[in-house]
Amino acid sequence: MKRWFFAGLVVTLAALALYPMQGTGYGVRTVLQLFMWIALAQSWNLISGLTGYVSFGHVAFFGMGAYTAGILVTKLGWPWLLACLAGGVMAMVLALVIGWPCFRLKGPYFAIAMLGLNEVLRVIVSYFEGLTGGGSGLSMPTLLHASVPIYYAMGLTALLVTGLTYIIITSRFGLRLMTIREDEVAAEAMGIDTFRYKLYAFLLSAAGPGIVGGLAARDQGYIEPMSVFPLITTITMIVMVLFGGKGTIWGPVLGAVLLFTFQEIVWARFIYLHQLFFGGIIVAVVLLMPRGILGVLQQKYNLPRTI
Repeated sequence: MKRWFFAGLVVTLAALALYPMQGTGYGVRTVLQLFMWIALAQSWNLISGLTGYVSFGHVAFFGMGAYTAGILVTKLGWPWLLACLAGGVMAMVLALVIGWPCFRLKGPYFAIAMLGLNEVLRVIVSYFEGLTGGGSGLSMPTLLHASVPIYYAMGLTALLVTGLTYIIITSRFGLRLMTIREDEVAAEAMGIDTFRYKLYAFLLSAAGPGIVGGLAARDQGYIEPMSVFPLITTITMIVMVLFGGKGTIWGPVLGAVLLFTFQEIVWARFIYLHQLFFGGIIVAVVLLMPRGILGVLQQKYNLPRTI
């Protein structure tokens, strides 16, 4: 079973690596978007799926990465790939600044604080018009034939974040995070420095959205506050993780693939109803399947946590 799984995984990765050579422009951009959602869902899973601290402000790291990359490319002429990596670093710096006070809060207070972070950043970006372009946005220089390099960069980011999730979940670090999720008071009684471990997980979970935000900004060539700080982005990554299975390795990947495919099909056929269908899925998952697809299989068939 394990051998077949890894053989299938290698074939899938090889097919995705070769796809831009034969695929259409629309197909390449669609798969690129899928890579972006996998990276975002996995990143959210690192903090909220493993520690139980629900972050409603993860799109703030996406926006931070987008504006860092945009400013470095347009104002300082940095290469786009280096600027995107800098976006990941700046997202981690933001996570450190925000996480230090916010992880002293518990439960819904943390969730509300993170929700406020997103709005604060959007206002700050709009205020510093000279640097960010304010409400008018920021246009980057045209980059011809960049979709394929960005496709590979986005795919590599999704793969690295998934690999990082595997390493964390199969390590003592991951076990301590899951102990915090199950009972934080008991974890503290066992001698686990819960504040430190939560902060580490938060920093790691911010890097992926920062890099992905930079890549998305470079791909679109134009960013403005409303497009890079939408709350729906955070909600979508949360639903993908809940649908696939929070706290698992492959749950966010499964949730991202299924829900993104569903969105694409429904959006094309029912332009005005796709958000209604999406909301129905959210309600159904929360009421009927709170552990997600892999979580249910894990519980029913006693599967290991490394799925």
